Amino acid sequence: MSIPSGEPSFCTDDAPLSASLAHGADVPAHFHDYGQLRYAARGALVTTTEMGTWVAPASRIMWVPPFAVHSSKAYGETDIRVLSLPVTLTGQLPGEPSVYAASALLREAYLALMSEGEPLESPRARLLTDVVLAELARAAQEPLRLPEPTDRRLKAVTDLLHANPASPATLAELGHRTGASERTLSRLFGNELSMSFHRWRTLLRIQRALIELAAGASVTDTAIRLGWSNPSSFIDAFTELVGQTPGSYRSSARSSGGSYR
Repeated sequence: MSIPSGEPSFCTDDAPLSASLAHGADVPAHFHDYGQLRYAARGALVTTTEMGTWVAPASRIMWVPPFAVHSSKAYGETDIRVLSLPVTLTGQLPGEPSVYAASALLREAYLALMSEGEPLESPRARLLTDVVLAELARAAQEPLRLPEPTDRRLKAVTDLLHANPASPATLAELGHRTGASERTLSRLFGNELSMSFHRWRTLLRIQRALIELAAGASVTDTAIRLGWSNPSSFIDAFTELVGQTPGSYRSSARSSGGSYR
């Protein structure tokens, strides 16, 4: 997924938003002068900026800082809860987009804040906001940012892989299809994305695995569908990058949600 071409729109509506997005629904590129927290109580939301792509399934909360141009795509029937934060409350949050693991307390405080519809300035809403920010300050950040290229030759290759992450094509084969040499593409991966072709494709596959596992797919089916030769190699790659096995991630993601619906 990449930022759509054309001028991004400036969004001024900072009201809390609860919405259902159909599978594949796109939110065009836009930005706002406030920060935004995004939580998918069901499904998964993929957010893309010029810096890269982040996946936020139901066990994660996404942070988008003020003025960051971003677009989004829903995977599965996605129940999204969006909370806008004025710049005065964003000082402890990073200056770049981030995804956080959502503790039970963070999730419940966030959903309670969204469900009541109180003004953010009310005493109860301020208290819940403080809980959310305090939990975010100690939450683990998801390390799986997938950098996106700007070079047209490299983008032609990554677009093919986005369309089919399971493709076994070598870099030379992809270069033949897009009109660039393997040597040139290898250099571009290192210079522009600071990683190898193999590493980038692995990150892409792991991001898709996060979505599939959160939706309930089995570890074996996910491994095969995303191009691993066997489940063991998938488990090893997933555990290295995510910090937990696919099975434990699937269990925690499926149990996430909240009592406020």
